[in-house]
Amino acid sequence: MNPPSSLAPALRSGLSALGITKPGLDTRLLDYLALLVQWNRAYNLTAIRDPQEMVVKHLLDSLSIAPFVRGRVADIGTGAGFPGIPLALNDPELRVSLVETAGKKARFLREAVRQLGLVHVTVHDCRAEDVPESGQHDQLIARALASLEGILALGGHLLKPGGHLLAMKGRAPDEEIAALPPGYRHAATHPLKVPGLDAERHLVIVEKL
Repeated sequence: MNPPSSLAPALRSGLSALGITKPGLDTRLLDYLALLVQWNRAYNLTAIRDPQEMVVKHLLDSLSIAPFVRGRVADIGTGAGFPGIPLALNDPELRVSLVETAGKKARFLREAVRQLGLVHVTVHDCRAEDVPESGQHDQLIARALASLEGILALGGHLLKPGGHLLAMKGRAPDEEIAALPPGYRHAATHPLKVPGLDAERHLVIVEKL
C-alpha cells in the first residue's frame, strides 16, 4: 500500500486536468486521504483499499462536479464523505450537511471534519428523511445512491423551491429521468471526465419546482 504522500504528483495532475488550481488543496486532500486510510484498516469505511484508486475513484471523481456546486448543500448517503468533504476542501465557504446512517462512518466524518477544520460542515447521523433542515438547501447531492425517484423520496424535502438535485451517475439514466415524480423537472445532464478513470460518468441535474 502506497503512503498517501507518494500520491501527490498523480493528485496534482488530476486536479490540473479538472481545472482546479487552488494552492494547498492537494495537501489538504492528502491529509483527508491519510485519515481515511488509517480508519479504513479498522472500520472498513470503503471497499476501495488502494490509496491510488482512492485518489481517482473518490477524490477526483468527487471534484469532477465542483463547477456545478454552490450555496448550501446536503450530501446524502455520503459514506466516508464523498463527494461532500472534497467539495468543502475545494471551497471553504461551501456549507455542507453530510448525511450518513452508519454509525462508524458518521464517527469518522466527525473526526475528519474536526481534524480538517471544516467549520461550515455538519454531520447528521440519521436517515435523510429525518434531517431537520427541510427546505433549507440550494442543492442535494447523491453519489451512486439510488434511482432519481428514490433519491428525491429520501431527500427531496431538504431542497428549497427552485433548488436542484445533483445526482452523480455512471451511464445517463434516461429511464429514471422519464420517471421523475411530480414537482420535479429534468434540468440538464452533463457528461463528466474523471482523470485516470476509463468509465462513463454523468451528472444529472433535477430542479424542484
